[in-house]
Amino acid sequence: MEGNKTMSRFNFTNRAGHVLTGDLERPPGGEYRAAVLFAHCFTCTRNLNAARNITRELAASGFAVVRFDFTGLGESEGDFSHTTFSSNLDDLEDAAAWMREHLDPPQVLVGHSLGGTAVLAVAERLESVRAVATLASPASPEHVLKHFSHQLESIEESGSAEVLLAGRPFRIRRDFIEDARSHRLDVRLRKLGRALLVLHSPTDDIVAVDNAQEIFAAAFHPKSFVSLDDADHLLSREADSRYAGVVIAAWAARFLQLDASESGTGVEVAGRTDDGFRCGIRTGSHRLVGDEPRSAGGGDQGPTPYDYLAAALGSCTVMTLNMYARHKNLPVDRVRCRVTHEKIHARDCADCEATDGRIDVFARAIRIEGDLNDAQRRRMLEIADRCPVHRTLAGEIRIQTTEF
Repeated sequence: MEGNKTMSRFNFTNRAGHVLTGDLERPPGGEYRAAVLFAHCFTCTRNLNAARNITRELAASGFAVVRFDFTGLGESEGDFSHTTFSSNLDDLEDAAAWMREHLDPPQVLVGHSLGGTAVLAVAERLESVRAVATLASPASPEHVLKHFSHQLESIEESGSAEVLLAGRPFRIRRDFIEDARSHRLDVRLRKLGRALLVLHSPTDDIVAVDNAQEIFAAAFHPKSFVSLDDADHLLSREADSRYAGVVIAAWAARFLQLDASESGTGVEVAGRTDDGFRCGIRTGSHRLVGDEPRSAGGGDQGPTPYDYLAAALGSCTVMTLNMYARHKNLPVDRVRCRVTHEKIHARDCADCEATDGRIDVFARAIRIEGDLNDAQRRRMLEIADRCPVHRTLAGEIRIQTTEF
C-alpha cells in the first residue's frame, strides 16, 4: 500500500489477471471496529464525490472502508467492453479476498446504483458479511439496459456497439446484455440472510423509487428503508452523500460482530507514527479524534489532550449540578460550564503549596439558568467542587504504566 494518512492506495490482481486499484480509508489513529467494502455505480469510479464522502463518513465513525475501480474503469486495468455484471461480482469477491489477507473480512457491503445491485448479488458468496446497504439501486441488473435501450437490437445483431453513458462513450457487447438478463435478484434477496438497509430518493429520475420498494419487499427482516428526500441519483450534493454515510454507519453497528475489546472497560487510544499528533480514541462504542493545533505542528483535526481533560471537568460539573438540581427539585433549566487551561509559574500562585516550577490551572466558569435565589446559587457553586473529576484532579493522582 502507498500513502501514510488515513487514506492509502493499494492494488490487487483479480481472477482475470487485471490489476485493480483501490483506496483504503481508515479512521484517524488507524484503529477500526469493522471492515466495509464499497461498490461504485455503473461506469463511475471510486473517486466519484458521493463515493468519497460516504466512505469518509464511515471511516469517521470507526470503520475501515475499501473502495476500488471495477475492471476497465478509473485506474484499474482491463477492457470495460469485456466486463459483465457477473465479472463485477467476481471483482467484488476478489476485493474481499484482498481484505481478508491485508485487513479483515468485510462485515458490511455498501453499493451505489448498480453497485448496490452487485453487493446484493455477491453477499451470498461472502460468509463474513453481516449487513448490506444499497443506495439508489436497481432491483435488477437488467435495469441498466434502459440507458441504451434504443441500441439493444443493434448490439444483439452486430455483437457490440458504442453507446453514450453519462456523456462518455462505452462499448457494450452482446454478452453484457445476456448476462444482465440472466440474473434473478429477487431469488437472491429471499435468501440474503443479512441485515438490509435500502436508501433511495423518491425523486430519483434515473432509478425510480419503485426499485427500492421491490428490493425491500423481496427481502426478509431485519430490513430498513431510509428516504433520501430530494437527493439526485448520483447524490451530487455533499450534504446528501455525507448524510447517507452517517446513516449507514449508525445502522450497521447494530449487526456487527465486534472485537471483544469493543465492549471492554477503559479508553483505548491509537495513533500511527506517520500521522503526526493525530490519534483515534475509543471508549465503548464511541469514537473520538485527538490532535494538536496547527501552531503546535498538528493538523487541528480534533481537540488536544488538555481540551479533553478540560471537557472531562466541565461535563462532570454539569452532570453533578443537574443531578443535584433534580434531587432538590430546584427550578434549574440548564447548566453551562466553560473551562480553560493554562500553566503558570508557581511563584505567581498565592495559595499554592509549590514554590518552584509551573502549575496547571483550570479556570471554570459556571452559568446556572433558572429562577434561583442567591443562597441556592451559592450552594450550587459549592456542589460543583464535589464533582468526581474535580476531586480527582485536586487529589493525589498516581499513574501506573504497563505494556500490553
